[in-house]
Amino acid sequence: MTTSAIWHPFTQHGLAEPIPLIERAEGAFLFGTDGRRWIDAISSWWVTTHGHCHPKIMAAIAEQAQRLDQLIFAGWTHEPAERLAAGLRALLPEALTRVFFSDSGSTSVEVALKMALGYWRNIGVDRHRIVVMEHSYHGDTIGAMSVGARGVFNQAYEPLLFDVATVPFPAEGREQATLDALEVACRAGAAAFIVEPLVLGAGGMLVYSPSVLAQMRAICTAHGVLFIADEVMTAWGRTGTLLACEQAGIVPDLLCLSKGLTGGAIPLAVTMASEAIWAAHYSADRSRMFFHSSSYTANPIACAAANANLAIWREEPVLERIATLTARQARRLEGLENVENPRLCGTIAAADLPGQAGYLADMAPRLMATAREAGVLLRPLGNTVYVMPPYCVDEAALDAVYAVISQF
Repeated sequence: MTTSAIWHPFTQHGLAEPIPLIERAEGAFLFGTDGRRWIDAISSWWVTTHGHCHPKIMAAIAEQAQRLDQLIFAGWTHEPAERLAAGLRALLPEALTRVFFSDSGSTSVEVALKMALGYWRNIGVDRHRIVVMEHSYHGDTIGAMSVGARGVFNQAYEPLLFDVATVPFPAEGREQATLDALEVACRAGAAAFIVEPLVLGAGGMLVYSPSVLAQMRAICTAHGVLFIADEVMTAWGRTGTLLACEQAGIVPDLLCLSKGLTGGAIPLAVTMASEAIWAAHYSADRSRMFFHSSSYTANPIACAAANANLAIWREEPVLERIATLTARQARRLEGLENVENPRLCGTIAAADLPGQAGYLADMAPRLMATAREAGVLLRPLGNTVYVMPPYCVDEAALDAVYAVISQF
């Protein structure tokens, strides 16, 4: 354990909870400086897909670091970015023709929102209303917070957030209320609808059906409302397919990707856009360019890691590993007798523990502490516990994870 000057995210330091010092990682395991080992049951905040320090990804990073470390991306380019853009075009839906690089999930969402609003402005149509889903979470920057659920995450920053229209979460048996609300919002001339496909992550690993996702897309299409799929967490196999949208047979107008884009090894994000959105910004008029960037846009080392990730998807049986992990999760989830509302979507298993609900439920720190002592990294969302491990996790490690959960 360590004490330092670091201000950690989503951490109340006043509680004096121990903070383990990790020195290395391999596969599904983290290793501390004190010799202890932890099973990374949440893929280090949902990012690590193939396993920590995957040899192919590490080799790509090391090789690129000897050639080109950083380059301004405004008006310049480099081979790793060009190769990655081509690889994404080949792997992802054909209608998503343009690739815009950024640094994180939050910024990929900010980019998508700005592209959507820029589209309408540049074609001369007055649409600016954004529609969101109840309980959603899209990041912690101002725009991303604005399109997420209002609550404990962002109460202090309310004066900074812009107004949105909200549709209810399509809970089982209440799907029509969501569709009706979306129809009303779209008919009123909304600019865009942003949604986490199939699974709302930070909102409590809430799961809804592919058929609802398809119907929401159809409503947006009927009214010319841009459809933004935030697949920052759900992509790269988490829900059982490369993209969650695949299960609904839909293609969004804008697609946000990050986390598993590099296998979780290094920060990178992209926003994929349709040709129509690109065309609305394409002009000899410099005032119609897309005004967004960051210093590290399309960092060459990060792009090299992402290229290695794409190669793993092309060359290795990743979907088979995902199917195996999904089956293993399902068996163990069925075996839990102390939980409510067990749910599974691909490799994501979740359930609610009886007792106080909500993100600040006392259950969360107690479960985290118990897991930490048992050699497991878990981070419940209030009384919702979830397991989202790297695809390489083995049976013994999963048994240890579920043994901890079964104690509560």
